[in-house]
Amino acid sequence: MGDQKGDDAKGNSKKGYRDNIEELTLNNTDFRRVLYTGEHIQLVLMSLKPGEEIGAEVHDDKDQFFRFESGTGEVLINDKSNPVEDGIAVIVPAGAKHNVRNTGDDLLTMYTLYGPPDHKDKTVHKSKDQAEKDEENDEYDGKPTE
Repeated sequence: MGDQKGDDAKGNSKKGYRDNIEELTLNNTDFRRVLYTGEHIQLVLMSLKPGEEIGAEVHDDKDQFFRFESGTGEVLINDKSNPVEDGIAVIVPAGAKHNVRNTGDDLLTMYTLYGPPDHKDKTVHKSKDQAEKDEENDEYDGKPTE
């Protein structure tokens, strides 16, 4: 058994995160909502309106996982189209140009995991427009949830 004081100093007093991710994702209407930020990974809810897209981007230093819960769309990875719908998962490797588009008539809901984190903890962008305006202020600042 380790020294209790030493264990706490190493972060063993952290509680982590637990919730019904499917329910949260399906009920989310925000463009972006950061739920939890660890030292090496970040959990974010996202939703796209019909015809909306995230916008082409490249994360040179982070991998990104997407899990889709409702709607239909596509994830473009280096211009290759990958159709998505409920139940589909996609991983975008670091350095790959990518975009997510809602190609359907309903909200496209998903959660994404960044490794390492990409946004400040607890960031909420109600709309893509708000996210674009706040882009320079929401970059991850090195402060995890706990």
